[in-house]
Amino acid sequence: MDIETVLMGRAFVGGELKYTEIGISEGKIVAVGSYVSGGENRVELGTSMTVLPGFVDPHVHLRDPGMTQKEDFSTGTLAAVYAGVTTVLDMPNTKPAVYNMTTLNEKKSHVKGRSYADYGLFAAITPDTNAAMMSKYVPGFKLFMGSTTGNILLNDDEELIPAVRAALDTGKRVSVHAEDDSLILHEPERCTRDHLRNRPAEAELNAIRRLAKNFANERINICHVTTPEGLDLAKKAGFTTEITMHHMMFEVDRDKDAFYKVNPPLRDINTRDALFKRFIADEFTMFGTDHAPHTLAEKQQDFDSAPGGMPGVETTMPIVMNMVRKNIIPLSQAVRMGAVAPGQAFSLPKGEIKVGMDADLAIFDMRKVTAIDAKQLHSKCGHSQYAGREAIFPDTVIIRGEVQVEGAEFCGERRGVDIFG
Repeated sequence: MDIETVLMGRAFVGGELKYTEIGISEGKIVAVGSYVSGGENRVELGTSMTVLPGFVDPHVHLRDPGMTQKEDFSTGTLAAVYAGVTTVLDMPNTKPAVYNMTTLNEKKSHVKGRSYADYGLFAAITPDTNAAMMSKYVPGFKLFMGSTTGNILLNDDEELIPAVRAALDTGKRVSVHAEDDSLILHEPERCTRDHLRNRPAEAELNAIRRLAKNFANERINICHVTTPEGLDLAKKAGFTTEITMHHMMFEVDRDKDAFYKVNPPLRDINTRDALFKRFIADEFTMFGTDHAPHTLAEKQQDFDSAPGGMPGVETTMPIVMNMVRKNIIPLSQAVRMGAVAPGQAFSLPKGEIKVGMDADLAIFDMRKVTAIDAKQLHSKCGHSQYAGREAIFPDTVIIRGEVQVEGAEFCGERRGVDIFG
């Protein structure tokens, strides 16, 4: 196979940052080493550039179809690409919810040709889901044990256990919104502290306990873990875990209004700080942004009426890269949690710079620190809880060998494809 392009520079390969030449052909990485011969197009990157695998976000809600006033597949994936996120896995609680072949095929048809990033579409687990039939066409299955956006709740063990078993038997991973709905209250809410009262930590812990009792050491992924105790239970059970930026950054007594209303909820400052320490100790498997945008008008309603969720796909990894710059976490952890682990967890040809993988790359100039400006972000929702925070956005983003962002400006097209056809 003729090599089309060779990128030359400092790249994160095999667990370390070193001078590397990366040969690319037909959208794939075909050679990696200190010297790669050939290549009509040989690109020498500056010494200030750091080449990383494109990031994989295993948990986004792009609201398409059915709620496109909040976000759509084009705006959401454009936001992702600007962050160096070259692959997104979209959750099934759209309208209609995706839980059978009919709704999956309808959504696949609806979003085809409209994505800037590569993607996969999750299917929800319900008593009627035919997991064996759907497994070939999805990255994984999503179980909602706690009520949230969409009406695909499944929290009764009599139905839950056989449905999850059927999904696991396909070999796919099951991502779980782990809040035991029987422990969620529905009292009136005026602030995030009230929301926390209604969705106590015990709801998370009991959901994970129930999963551990029935599915220990199986392909279960606990989404948006919010407590150290939940992390301990998940790790003991052999589950993979996601951590969100908002559960590490915000807390109920400072961040009180509906813009900070999320499911599961923000916790108190002590829980948040303990969770952050466990993140610093590198105990989580991967980042999952739980990008869940709503319109400004929706978030400006009274607290009880406002929907839960906040955007994050365009800000999480740039904030993480600034953490690397400040030596809060090592680059190896950022790459593992942001690319390698989610790529491996969902069996994607993504997330590592090695032969055979898709040529998805995010190239950073670690000197270029900026303050997040909500007006410059690309989500349709038009607001961000991270405005003003320091971040490092990528200079160049490449998807399957094609440059999508150069000089921090978009120059590509809607070339994203469904990884699962």
